[in-house]
Amino acid sequence: MKRKDVNSSRMPVYREAGFELYDALTTADAFRKETEHSREPDLYIYSRYRNPTVVSAEEEIMKLEGCKWALLTQSGMSAIDTALSIFQHGKETRPWLFFTEIYGGTISFIESVLKSRRGLDIQYFTPDNGIYDLNNFEKVISAIKPEFVYIETISNPMLIVADVKNIIRIVKKYGTKIIIDNTFATPWLYKPLNEGADIVIHSVTKYFSGHGNLSAGVICGNDTEMMRSAIEYRKFVGHMLSPDDAYRLQTQIQSFELRFSRQCDNASKLTGYLNENPIINEVWFPGLKSHPTHLIAEKLFGNKGFGAMITFDFDGKDKSEKRSRRDKFIELVSEKIKLIPTLGDPHTILMPVEAVWGTKYPEPGMIRLSVGFEYYSELEGTIGNALKAIEPL
Repeated sequence: MKRKDVNSSRMPVYREAGFELYDALTTADAFRKETEHSREPDLYIYSRYRNPTVVSAEEEIMKLEGCKWALLTQSGMSAIDTALSIFQHGKETRPWLFFTEIYGGTISFIESVLKSRRGLDIQYFTPDNGIYDLNNFEKVISAIKPEFVYIETISNPMLIVADVKNIIRIVKKYGTKIIIDNTFATPWLYKPLNEGADIVIHSVTKYFSGHGNLSAGVICGNDTEMMRSAIEYRKFVGHMLSPDDAYRLQTQIQSFELRFSRQCDNASKLTGYLNENPIINEVWFPGLKSHPTHLIAEKLFGNKGFGAMITFDFDGKDKSEKRSRRDKFIELVSEKIKLIPTLGDPHTILMPVEAVWGTKYPEPGMIRLSVGFEYYSELEGTIGNALKAIEPL
């Protein structure tokens, strides 16, 4: 019995491991064309190469980013690995330059895999007083001539906003490529590819999916040769997203802009509330004028918002009191604000910074909030009641 086309408005889930190729001539043609590594093949061969359900989900992300191609992987880390593979050329590979204020998992990957296992020449560029000095940055670029520069639009967890436009201008001046992890900003706030970025990465697990129930990553770009290189690497190492997760992602991504704009709005309101509380020592949020990169954020994001992440630190006479206040807060809000090691979920979740980042951010009272899209009054009430209960400590 032959399969009939169904009048469905959605791409179905194609769970095939391999696809029917009918005869030897068709098979030879399919495998010959596969070496071209096109974004969408004429004939699908094997789901580790390409899968129609996954390709359909990639096209939804292409619409959001306004890019020529997007490649989904099974996690944000596999997206990073795939993107970096484009710039690895054996012994001819020049140094790779990473900003230090990036996701801790990326740093661990750099140290454990790129340096220790692959022996790559990795260099770091560090901010000065919470902001990147671009004059020093240009001196470094000029001196080491890296293969690429890797940055995050909004850093984790101190929320440093990189001056992306000027960073791109500098790297292009010296013929260097640039990879940007845009997970915290999302294309709702900023589209680095429009400014000339070479590759943009997202942990799709976070805001694109937005429900904390699937793991995925994506690499986006406009250069066809980079796409082909990334497709080839993803195929050989098996970094392909499952069709079931791709199908679910397609349904979740439809509400991305509604969800994220609400999260940004909630975060802005909550920041003002936290900033006025006497037991909060400091709040880090790009929307605050006190944040070192506030002016950069205003220029980059316009009036759309400043993201949905907040980092704050409890006050106290010593580290012991700060830690006690942190722990009491986590306990008091735990019914509605869970301690979960991710971000971008529908409801606000938190992470204790010292417990995760250790000596890099040793202040024990620091908490990173991933603000959800619940009713703001409910969110402020939960946090406000907890802060009032902590004050006597």
